[in-house]
Amino acid sequence: MNYRHGYHAGNFADVLKHTALCELLRLLLSKDKKLFVLDTHAGTGGYDLAGALAGRTGEADAGIARLATAPREGMPAPVARYLAAVAAYDRKFGASGGRLRRYPGSPRLIRAALRPGDRFVACELHAEDALALKREFAGDRAVEVRAADGYKALKAMLPPPERRGLILIDPPFEAVDEFERLARAVRQGLRRFATGCYAIWYPIKDEAAAAAFVAALDAPKRLVLELRVAGEVGAGKLTACGLAVINPPWRFEEAMAEALPWIASVLGGRASLVAPPASVPAPASPA
Repeated sequence: MNYRHGYHAGNFADVLKHTALCELLRLLLSKDKKLFVLDTHAGTGGYDLAGALAGRTGEADAGIARLATAPREGMPAPVARYLAAVAAYDRKFGASGGRLRRYPGSPRLIRAALRPGDRFVACELHAEDALALKREFAGDRAVEVRAADGYKALKAMLPPPERRGLILIDPPFEAVDEFERLARAVRQGLRRFATGCYAIWYPIKDEAAAAAFVAALDAPKRLVLELRVAGEVGAGKLTACGLAVINPPWRFEEAMAEALPWIASVLGGRASLVAPPASVPAPASPA
């Protein structure tokens, strides 16, 4: 599978991932202490939905475009905040309330949320995308862009001196053993930084493989969000994906329990939210 970000900007998977990301940032940044954020597979930062990559697939039409034109009445607050962040990025390019033209990738959503004193490192291994990411944040001293392997960055940068952190792991899934590499990287990250908040995106092209990956995470304090849209899993086109969140902040589960079913209904799909049994002891939340 090739999941280079630009081809799929604003699709249903981005809607799930970025709604959750915005909510995680909001809750983690509600505390006064400094936060470290690591985006291991950052992409280019922002995307032109009419450009060569996103325009070729048109996946945003069934994702962010559909959400952006949904009635605001009854819209869950996390979804409204996510849409506001998307619109704010679009306005930077002269948008005037019409059809979305620009979509913020995770680095832009993260940067917009951070306070002075927080620290953000964005990694991207793909040479062309890494160059575009550096251009996106040229002159912005609040963002450190590294043309580097995000998995290696987990080893090199954890634990952070801030002792509070959000680690977003969103691999391209180009390697046949990506699930194994991803699970191993998460385990290594947790050994170094057990109290960090980890948000891990994964595609569901094979139900058994995805379920085995989630089980392999083996973290007591874990929330698994999954979103499925029209189409059959394994038929070639991505129709289902998940986000596993380890050590989610307080009230995140409550927020996503409200947002996820609403998103699924607007996109014509179905969603699930699963946490480990309450009897499993959980580690302390990030301070």
